[in-house]
Amino acid sequence: MAKDMPTALDLPMVDPLPEATQKYFDVCQEKLGMVPNVLRAYAFDIDKLNAFAAMYNDLMLGDSALSKLEREMIAVAVSSVNKCYYCLVAHGAAVRELSGDPQLGEALVMNYHVAKITEKQRAMLDFAVKLTEASAKVEEADRQALRDAGFTDRDIFDIASVAGFFNMTNRVASGTDMRPNDDYHAQAR
Repeated sequence: MAKDMPTALDLPMVDPLPEATQKYFDVCQEKLGMVPNVLRAYAFDIDKLNAFAAMYNDLMLGDSALSKLEREMIAVAVSSVNKCYYCLVAHGAAVRELSGDPQLGEALVMNYHVAKITEKQRAMLDFAVKLTEASAKVEEADRQALRDAGFTDRDIFDIASVAGFFNMTNRVASGTDMRPNDDYHAQAR
């Protein structure tokens, strides 16, 4: 893969980028110090990029009783099961940043069972992992366990949606050999 390509596929970004896309990339550069490679990877097709970004922004930044940290924790636990290099690096960095705890990010990447998290968060990750490993085996008892831990039905929908999204993106990232930006490796350590 060429150094400037975010994946192993020869799908160069639209050039020039549409004005709205360029503004979005400029905001990323300003706020993050980079344009995440996942966005660059989708930029060969602006409609696909817009659909991806809209879903990501809604699930990860939109209104939810789940904190941003909890949503990132789900992303990492799911990505750990799927061994998605891109998402483990990028979302592990987000967990470190949001939690202020580099050990939490590492524990979630390696094995969330050893992470110092609340019982409620453990129930959330147990559900997300079961959904990842054996979605057809999720049953009412699994949803009830979340309710018993203090989650609402809306929260359960959000947990399932974030887990489902990362199962999809993990497969796209692995299938295209998507590489994380180098900057993620050193963030919040």
